[in-house]
Amino acid sequence: MPVSAEKLEPNQPRHFYRGGAAIAELRGIPPLDGHRPEDWLGSTTRMLGREVDGLTRLADGRLLKDAVQNDPEGWLGPEHVADFGADTALLVKLLDAGERLPVHCHPDAEFARHHLGSRHGKTEAWVVLGTAADDSAVHLGFRHEVAESTLADLVATQDAGALLGALNVVPVDPGDVVFVPAGVPHALDAGVFILELQEPTDFSVLLERAGFELGEGAAPELGLGDAVALGCVDRSAWGPERLRTVHLRRRPPDAERASLLPVAAAPFFRAERWRCEESVELGDGFAVLVVVAGEGKFETESRGRLAVARGDAVIVPYDAGSVRLSGRLEVIRCRPPFPHPGAVHP
Repeated sequence: MPVSAEKLEPNQPRHFYRGGAAIAELRGIPPLDGHRPEDWLGSTTRMLGREVDGLTRLADGRLLKDAVQNDPEGWLGPEHVADFGADTALLVKLLDAGERLPVHCHPDAEFARHHLGSRHGKTEAWVVLGTAADDSAVHLGFRHEVAESTLADLVATQDAGALLGALNVVPVDPGDVVFVPAGVPHALDAGVFILELQEPTDFSVLLERAGFELGEGAAPELGLGDAVALGCVDRSAWGPERLRTVHLRRRPPDAERASLLPVAAAPFFRAERWRCEESVELGDGFAVLVVVAGEGKFETESRGRLAVARGDAVIVPYDAGSVRLSGRLEVIRCRPPFPHPGAVHP
């Protein structure tokens, strides 16, 4: 079956925390109930403990996961498949924090392999699309090193003020980028709206649980028990110098193309912001594109054509070939890591 680019319909599974209004506004859809704070784009990843929630369904009714399994090279390209198999190695989300998120972290790949049977952990990066207040912030990394016993006590007593207060407060504005290595504890303020790139898993260890409607059967410690799960937490100190390496002040580019992420993100994913005034060539390769401003046309080498506008998300398979944009558009292009880690690429 030929593989072509297509627009992605909203894919908003129900979550324990509130949000979703900013997604509805961007995507031009009626708001759903107040617990749809994430839109999973180009997803071959299930929500933890769910059968199909989180998985992207294509316009022809197939799950993207099945389509990629049936034609991995057509979707991902031969070099990608040689390194990663029939695995997109990427999950992209829109995330609208309708309330402050709980303090939590995600395991790295080594922990995930050993304890969860997964090749991927959950390193992530956030491109800030909007904030509800001038003093909006994210909370990232412990301000001081935390002893193992102290962390265990904080989680056992569910002292939310102490947990949040132990983290750095990092003010953010639209255009900023925050890279979040696996293990680093974090939270987002209410009103922070992001485009998130991450490894393709749904692994979260909730350090803060009290006051959130986790629901029956929830596994805030991934079913491992706190004694094991807290072993994935980065308890080291994140001072100003370290924070500057992961919090990047970005603004919409004057240049046609701007790479968004720090070098440390390269083994996990890539992102570029493209500005189109008349027309621009993006190149080829599997990608998820999100139109954040303007309107125009999207055309691939295989002659797939789409009219696109702010709020549209497009999935681009390898077989679609090179992508051309025309019109007045601002687009964020999200891609998996380069195959062959360590190789030099343009």
